[in-house]
Amino acid sequence: MLAAPASADRMPAGFHRLIAAQFVSALADNALLIVTMALLQQRGAPAWWAPLLKFGFTLSYVFLAPLVGPLADAVPKARLMAWMNGVKVLGVLALIGGANPVAAFVVVGFGAAAYAPAKYGLVTELVAPRQLVAANGWLEVTVVCAVLLGTVFGGVLVSPALQPVWRHGLSALHLLLAVYALAALLNLGIPDSGARYAARAIHPLALLRDFRAGNATLWRDPLGGLSLAATTLFWGAGAPLQFVVLRWAQDHLGLPLHQASYLQAAVAVGVVAGAAAAGRFVALGQARRMLGFGIALGLLLPLVACTRSLWQAVPLLALAGALGGLMVVPLNALLQHRGCVLLTAGRSIAVQGFNENASILAMLAIYAALVAVELPIVPLMWGFGLLIALAIGVMTRRSRRLAG
Repeated sequence: MLAAPASADRMPAGFHRLIAAQFVSALADNALLIVTMALLQQRGAPAWWAPLLKFGFTLSYVFLAPLVGPLADAVPKARLMAWMNGVKVLGVLALIGGANPVAAFVVVGFGAAAYAPAKYGLVTELVAPRQLVAANGWLEVTVVCAVLLGTVFGGVLVSPALQPVWRHGLSALHLLLAVYALAALLNLGIPDSGARYAARAIHPLALLRDFRAGNATLWRDPLGGLSLAATTLFWGAGAPLQFVVLRWAQDHLGLPLHQASYLQAAVAVGVVAGAAAAGRFVALGQARRMLGFGIALGLLLPLVACTRSLWQAVPLLALAGALGGLMVVPLNALLQHRGCVLLTAGRSIAVQGFNENASILAMLAIYAALVAVELPIVPLMWGFGLLIALAIGVMTRRSRRLAG
């Protein structure tokens, strides 16, 4: 994990509890995805339904973005995070009750969408600007590890070894309810940062105009726009790649779903290492220099696609995770800093969430369409990798012009 900061830069009270709370909540989100994918397989649903779960989850991030930023600034953020875990519980209860899985994920996604600006905004309020990269090192390690280790946890829950347990009136979904409850309890113990913002108009049209202005402000800022473009691409491409790796492991390595999900632990180890190194050694002013790691990540994916050995795949996936962590942590910190300066903590995170999740929706829609037409997985991985490398190469050139 991250090296402990020097005593002079010790993180404020409540920071590590915030990290733990958001990790537990996000871990449950991603385990829920695997459990529900297994449920779809049991029902004989076509393969393109799986990315629709993530699509439904992400809808609220995009369509409610003008609302969730002001909401996060209007109430104590830790309290809002606890409430949103309750909303996620309602989505799981809907699944247990037999609701349509995509509709249930829309409910869970609403909870996550309001949770995100509260989480990131509270980090920005709690720590000083000089600590933002280190704080984001902690945060991104746990965010990405929750995605990947949550996938592993979900694989454990649907593995054949646990099936006898679920025959006694319980299910994997019941266990996930307990995990969400634990996250809510952790949220309630996080101290109030004390930050307060002036009351703003709550009329829907006024919120929409305010959000549109904030979005334009962040994109027009040289550093804000550059970092927003990089994180938007990273998370947009990362969402379908989670499904791509699972499908590739099943098709080319011959692994069942629960074992393919374990393979993503290799990516988690790499992300931890890369994010930890970035949080420890990269200053906020050096963030733009980390774009090169994103190019390397894109060029690595075709190499992974051509690998047919598990023992070759594991170190390559770990390296891919490390490259991603090295790039996204400093750029995310830069984006949060510029957003807090130009807007407010909650509003800037809502703008960031809107752009990143709109990218996720677009990429997932493209991926679902490509799966529906049965595009082979190897060309698909080549396409995603080269797209990432080309796009970040363009951003790197723009960054050099800014520096000049």
